[in-house]
Amino acid sequence: MGAWAADPFGNDTACDWGYRISESDDTSVIVETLQAVTECDGFIDADIGSEAVAACEVLARLKGNWGERTAYTETVDQWVESHPIAVSSELAQLASDALTLVLAPDSELAELWAEAEDHDWAKSVEELRQRIL
Repeated sequence: MGAWAADPFGNDTACDWGYRISESDDTSVIVETLQAVTECDGFIDADIGSEAVAACEVLARLKGNWGERTAYTETVDQWVESHPIAVSSELAQLASDALTLVLAPDSELAELWAEAEDHDWAKSVEELRQRIL
């Protein structure tokens, strides 16, 4: 899985996604990422799920509800600080819907964390949802 922590940027895929957002001037990358989950027909790939969790973390930070700052969040932290974008209630709801699907049984990411018997990840995702809404 390439994960070293349960937080949103505690894996390779999320960190790589952070560079995608850094090349954007708006929330279009975030919307595309979340729609990849909500428009998925069937099993949600772990990479798509990891990117969606990362996108949700960026939204929470845009709302002023920052998660932990680490060396792994530095790219998105700088982007958020230089892009004071308001998060609409519709975008927050899209993010919440995406997180519901990432936590669902048809999610490879949820399956991998369950196999690892690590409940911190699900708690982290639920806490993230609260910071978005």
